Amino acid sequence: MSRRFDAIIIGAGQAGPPLAGRLTDAGMSVALIERKLFGGTCVNTGCMPTKTLIASAYAAHLARRGADYGVMIDMPLRIDMARVKSRADAVSANARANVERWVRGMKGCTVFKGHARFLGPDTVSVGDERLSAPRIFINVGGRAVVPDWPGIDQVPYLTNTSVLALDRVPEHLVVIGGSYIGLEFAQMYRRFGAEVTVVEKGPRLIAREDEDVSQAIREILEREGITIRVGAECIHVASHAKGVAVGVDCTSGEPEIVGSHLLLAVGRRSNTDDLGLDRAGVATDSRGTIQVDDGLATNVPGIWALGDCNGRGAFTHTAYNDFEIVAANLLDGEKRKVSDRVPAYALYIDPPLGRVGVTEAEARASGRSLLVGHRPMSRVGRAIEKGETQGFMRVVVDAQTQKILGAAILGTGGDEAIHGILDTMNAGLSYKALQRAVPIHPTVSELIPTMLAGMKIAR
Repeated sequence: MSRRFDAIIIGAGQAGPPLAGRLTDAGMSVALIERKLFGGTCVNTGCMPTKTLIASAYAAHLARRGADYGVMIDMPLRIDMARVKSRADAVSANARANVERWVRGMKGCTVFKGHARFLGPDTVSVGDERLSAPRIFINVGGRAVVPDWPGIDQVPYLTNTSVLALDRVPEHLVVIGGSYIGLEFAQMYRRFGAEVTVVEKGPRLIAREDEDVSQAIREILEREGITIRVGAECIHVASHAKGVAVGVDCTSGEPEIVGSHLLLAVGRRSNTDDLGLDRAGVATDSRGTIQVDDGLATNVPGIWALGDCNGRGAFTHTAYNDFEIVAANLLDGEKRKVSDRVPAYALYIDPPLGRVGVTEAEARASGRSLLVGHRPMSRVGRAIEKGETQGFMRVVVDAQTQKILGAAILGTGGDEAIHGILDTMNAGLSYKALQRAVPIHPTVSELIPTMLAGMKIAR
């Protein structure tokens, strides 16, 4: 059966449903295709379930520290992992059901459950259905990379998706990958009571951050009893009576780590392998990432790619912004561009890292004259009151233009406080506009103007 629509959206992740809403509101007929779970990575295997688990892990951590606050709790603490998992499952299920209910209720939107494959530049198949449209939007997300290490096909392993099915605390979780996903799960399961070892191929954790940020995060994790192994150039795995043996060639430490569970967190790739993109002529790179221009259009007229599959952000908030850019350009006569987006993200260990713009190292490499401000969280009243003084905040400013180039807040509330800096950068304002603000006391944000006032020329 052949059916024609004004637009086809492949994938019901963060960008797909709101785009369907805008297009149907504009009077278009829309086919939305989802082969598995509505809501995409964020709702099902990303932000919502993981941050729910992190909240439970934080509750456990705070309970153990109860005596620090004069709250006496009988020990040892007991973790009911089945209940922890059930809570996370419920949060995801409710959000997923709401997304599906929303799109199925849209007037002018027809929902298809199944696997979409391109038959040509304006036609896709879903089961026995053949759908065509002059506009096709790809929003298929990404998945964890499984590296081709020796022995990987002989051992059980977890990814960020399958680890969510655990209903008991691992005895010893070995996490391979010392970046955002790996570190969040490492701290989470350590707080649930597991022994945890993080193995990172590079010389330090989260290499994209400044070295002092990386080192501070390492110290935070090691203080909680997490073992960090960096410089693991040659990684191989094998079955072991206790679970999995991970062989590493590190600059120090034992050459083998034995764990009960293995979590792979070494990167992600786009879910584009089985879409038949070659039949449409859509260009991708070696990792399957769809190549797009500044307006998120592919090389094929009438086809756009949004979200993780286009490699232009790979965050929930950037995927939603992709929708906003495409909708504004198509329906509102605007000329919005991805390159206008100020990059910002967070690492949700505790305390969290809020990041915006470039790092200090990147700013220095640009050759500009810089102003740099720094303040330890141990001098932030809000952090002292909460008993959470780990970390620091830093801002980097172009001394000539007085524009903020980037900032990092590693500390309690850092994921929220960073938005004052982000908003200033988005507005294109001088740092002095933020320095002259009068924030609420007592907050973490109130120390940002103080930090700005104390900036010094970078040497």
